[in-house]
This record gives sequence, C-alpha cells and structure tokens, in this order.
Amino acid sequence: MKYPILVLLLGTVAGELRAQTPQPVLPLYAGAIPNSKPSNVREVSTPHGNNQWITGVTQPTLTVYLPDRAKATGTSVIICPGGGYSFVSMTNEGTEVAQRLTELGIAAFILKYRLPNDQSQPDPSLAPLLDVQQALRVVREQAPKYGLNPERIGVMGFSAGGHLAAMAATRFARPVGANPGPASVRPAFAVLVYPVITFADSVKRGDSRDNLLGKTPSADQVRAFSAERLVTAQTPPVFLVHCQDDGTVPVQNSLLFYQACVRRAVPAELHLYPKGGHGFGLTNASTQDQWIERMQNWLTASGF
Repeated sequence: MKYPILVLLLGTVAGELRAQTPQPVLPLYAGAIPNSKPSNVREVSTPHGNNQWITGVTQPTLTVYLPDRAKATGTSVIICPGGGYSFVSMTNEGTEVAQRLTELGIAAFILKYRLPNDQSQPDPSLAPLLDVQQALRVVREQAPKYGLNPERIGVMGFSAGGHLAAMAATRFARPVGANPGPASVRPAFAVLVYPVITFADSVKRGDSRDNLLGKTPSADQVRAFSAERLVTAQTPPVFLVHCQDDGTVPVQNSLLFYQACVRRAVPAELHLYPKGGHGFGLTNASTQDQWIERMQNWLTASGF
C-alpha cells in the first residue's frame, strides 16, 4: 500500500526538478552589439515582492521555454515584459507568461531587451527596437532547431513592452540599424496587453515616452514612436487586452490602436474589462475570465 504514495512523491519531486531546471538562454547578437558603446553600466536584478526587476541591460538575451512535444503547435511568441522603459519586469510579465504559453503548446522566448541609456548607447531611442527586431531574426533562424514554424512567430508585450511589440508590428518594412540582415522581422501576429501605444501629448502613457525619447522629444520622434500612426494594411493581426480603470496607461491607448486597425482592415480583437488596473500580468483579479484563454481561442480561429 506504500507504493502509490512513493510514486506520488517521486512524481512531485520530478515535477519540482523540471520546474527548477534552468532554461536555455540565447545571446541576441553573435558579435558586436549594434548601437552600443563602452560604459560602466552594469545589469542589476532586484526583487520586488514576487517579481524580479532588471535594470542596466547591456547584453540582451532570449530565454527559451519549449512545450512538451506532444502539445507543440509549432507557434512561438517573443515576450516583451513591461517596465516603463526603465526596468524589465521579468516574472509576472515574463516567466509566468512563458510557462503558461508552453501549457498551450506555444514556444515562448522572453526578450531581455536593452533599456534606453545614453551612457551605453549612441541612440537610446533605438536600442529596444533593434533588440526586438533581432529577436525575430534569431527565432526565425532557430525555428528548425526547435521544431517551429518560421511563419508563425508572434510578439507579445505588456505596458511599455506592449509599445515595443506594437513597434515590431508596425515598423518591420524598414528595419532599424546599419546592417539589418536579410531575414524578415515582420511578426505573424501581435498580442498587446495594457500597452502603451501613443506618445501624443493628449494621452497619458506613464513615463515610457520620457524614458525612451527624453523629456523634450521632437514632433518627428513622437510620430515615429506612436504606433497608432504606423498601422498599414500589412500590419499583422492584433489581439488587445486593457482595463477601463487603468490609471497608469489609460485604455485610450488600446482604443486608438484598435481604431487604426479597423481603418486599415487589419484583423483585430479587443477585450476590455471594467476593472483590473495595470500590471496584472496573467491574472486580472477582478474577474474569473482569463484573457489568455480568449487569446488561445483567437489564435486558433486565426490559424496560428
């Protein structure tokens, strides 16, 4: 009668060991990192409750989370955690999301992107965009190794990471950087969760604009980084999530992007919740509805 208990204990231990197994981490660049210069900036990881915030990123990476082969769909997502372009929120908008995606059969790559910093970057405004575009190249190149469909690589972003994902979904025709490379940087789809979208003065967006462009950006810079202005008929399908009571990044951001998609006939699905605030990651505690289940339905209906 003791054997079932032993099996249960062994299974529990095995599950814990799997959970603790370090995930593969890929450097984003094989050689010199573009738009970088020598500095004393050093990466720092700081606990914030159950979350981990990373600052001072100079070596951008992709952390790989793969689903069980039996569940694998061939679809993959590059996750851009938020943090107002001042830190990268690696746990609630990175690790937890990646683990949930693998349960759905989706491979996840958490992008630890560079944050704007004039000490380590000649042009701080371009560093995050350079990194997300390079992430799309890397995942596309590595797709055969991981059993992925190179035509089903999406981007997902939260808050300022949602702004970065929206940039990836709208600024792919002319990749940034001196030697952008031959591989396409167009994502197959974009999932934007309480995203910063516009840098227009009329809409609040937290500190993201100041951190990315400085306190006195030019009108051209504001236009170039306001994603709702950049939507075209070639923008990939978009799934948006936002809360009406978001006091940090108001819901108008998602509404503007959705309206831009409608004008350009870009397939878009928008889920709005009356409550939930900002920064909730996977779980909006104000509702039993799970936005990631709505996203799964949308991906299935969209052929991803």
